[in-house]
Amino acid sequence: MFQALDELNAMIEDARSLPMTANCVVPRHESLLLLDDIRDSFPGELDDAQDVLDQRDSVLAEADATARDTVSAADAEAERTLREARADADSMLADAKARADRMVAEATAHADGLVGDARAESADLLDRSRREAESTTSRARAESDRLVEQANIIYDRTITEARQEQQRMLSESEVVRIADEEASRIRDAAHAESDRRREECDAYIDDKMARFEEFLGSTLRTVSRGREELHGVAPVGRREAPGRRGGREGDQYGDGYGGY
Repeated sequence: MFQALDELNAMIEDARSLPMTANCVVPRHESLLLLDDIRDSFPGELDDAQDVLDQRDSVLAEADATARDTVSAADAEAERTLREARADADSMLADAKARADRMVAEATAHADGLVGDARAESADLLDRSRREAESTTSRARAESDRLVEQANIIYDRTITEARQEQQRMLSESEVVRIADEEASRIRDAAHAESDRRREECDAYIDDKMARFEEFLGSTLRTVSRGREELHGVAPVGRREAPGRRGGREGDQYGDGYGGY
């Protein structure tokens, strides 16, 4: 191709000039042959490139349409995926809320059951304590009455013996006086013992009722803290449960309530 161009260039340079003009005369046949050689020397890719250039607009239009279709499809897919994701999220949120409501309901029912059990147990303990207190009071009163009756019997017997002795020994008045004093002393001692046992019984019952009152208060505070924690209320702080007054004071009675 370059050789044919060089020959064509040399032919034009060596051509005869026309007078009074800048034109020249070149051989038509040889020029056409050189042009054919030059045309034949061009690679075929140039024609393909020209075809591509000619089809550029249609290719670009097709690519643009394809791109728009792709973008539309991607937008539709993204919107569908977003809808599905939102639907899944709403479903998961609804399930989580349902589970939370169910757990709260179960916890509330359990707490109510615990409170009911605690109240029932407290009522049972109170009833047993009252029955025991009444039984202890009855026993103490019976013992007191027995002691008073025994003292009265001893007093009457002593008086009788003293009177008999007085009648038998009228001359020994000092003996009668001593007997009367002894009888009075025995009667006073019997009454004092009865009063002391009644006071001990009242103190024992009062101590048991106070200890049971402390146990009930501790139980109610424990139940109240459990319900507050269940409903999400921050506990005020754990205060130490009231201890047993006097250590193992109830052990000395052997009644089985020392643990209260």
